[in-house]
Amino acid sequence: MLLYEKEISVPMLNGHKHLLNYLSKAILERLSSNEMPVRFVVTQSNNDGYKCEVGVLRDADLSIANKKIDSIFKFKKREYESFDKFNAVLLVPTGIGAELGGHSGDAGPVARLLASVCDNLITHPNVVNASDINELPENGLYVEGSIITRMLMGTIGLQKVPSNRVILIIDNHPDKFFNEAVVNSISAARAALGLNCPKVIMIEENVLMKALFSSSGRAVGIIERFEHLCEVLEKHRSEYDAIALSTMINVPSNYHEDYFKDADMINPWGGVEAMLTHSISTLFDIPSAHSPMMESKDILDLDLGVVDPRKAAELVSVTYLHCVLKGLHRSPRIISDRQLLKQSGALTASDVSCLIIPYACLGLPTLAALEQDIPVIMVKENRNTMKNNLEELPFASGKLIVVENYLEAAGVMNALRSGVSLDSVRRPIAYTELKRIASRGELSSLASFEKEDRV
Repeated sequence: MLLYEKEISVPMLNGHKHLLNYLSKAILERLSSNEMPVRFVVTQSNNDGYKCEVGVLRDADLSIANKKIDSIFKFKKREYESFDKFNAVLLVPTGIGAELGGHSGDAGPVARLLASVCDNLITHPNVVNASDINELPENGLYVEGSIITRMLMGTIGLQKVPSNRVILIIDNHPDKFFNEAVVNSISAARAALGLNCPKVIMIEENVLMKALFSSSGRAVGIIERFEHLCEVLEKHRSEYDAIALSTMINVPSNYHEDYFKDADMINPWGGVEAMLTHSISTLFDIPSAHSPMMESKDILDLDLGVVDPRKAAELVSVTYLHCVLKGLHRSPRIISDRQLLKQSGALTASDVSCLIIPYACLGLPTLAALEQDIPVIMVKENRNTMKNNLEELPFASGKLIVVENYLEAAGVMNALRSGVSLDSVRRPIAYTELKRIASRGELSSLASFEKEDRV
């Protein structure tokens, strides 16, 4: 099985109406029968059309999942909106060079801020993973990105758990120092966090992961030998509830210095990591997260001095693993059975009160929110490589809220939660509009006049 990225152009849809359905059909028509989409984003939209990038799993052995695998584009409209609690989804897509959250857990403070104004904050590893640091708020739910997407699309629910059995899969590193460092990381999490790790498995035939950049500048990649990892996961399926992975990622040797010296360089590792975890979570319905295993001691010994604070967490870690272990420790379980959804008390699309995204981000979560009538708060200060004008999309009135920064986003969330109209706390305040409805007689006369006028 092979994982890779495809770039697909789709003609513009006038008015963007039912855009999710339009794009899903267009993408599936352009993929061959042995290609399964696992990740999707619109990197740019203009009068020429939509430039899409699709993570693809080729020659997938679906028998390993022992279940029917739904398309990532499958959508189920939510039947109602729950008002029992205010639950927010915070996304900072991986590999797009976001100003906040584009590096090493540097959106963690944003997560803590927004968590303070909601009952549950549903977010994903890219937001809070900072090597040996993970400041996930107490009411934060650590959920792999594709799982959040499926929840917003209405096909699954999330069930809170007190803890998970976390299995760790690692590469067979040529230098045993790094394998031993990973084992020590697990031991530390068991002793200090209370993690239940029933097994650490070293795979003899390493998964081959290579980081690349797409033409839009997004971090993407290629993954080979994915079937070997799937075979191991299937063999031990009854022994774990969540999957941590620590494997090597091949990047040009200069990237290790360039990334820390160039403030604008996009994190090259995150994109291919997302492709891996999206595929695992899709096939196995299991929470998963990945940390890159350092390639050599030469990289470990690089003298890089004082670096950009957004990247500093990566310089104070050897394994980058503890953030993953802490997140997966209590990551929610996936509920896909429709009957169980009603009995489990799981969080579903009906329970989502709002979605917070960086500026111009257009992917399945945004499209799902558009169709589900979920308010979307778009943060202008969180600039990135995406080039889309979301204000052109057919959002219902008041459902797309553009804010300058996350401080303002927190205020908007508080207003939504409190039932306070945003217009009422801004100035100037518009005059109340009075609209006159014509009487039946006037309407009848108007209809007759229009008929005669046409003749």
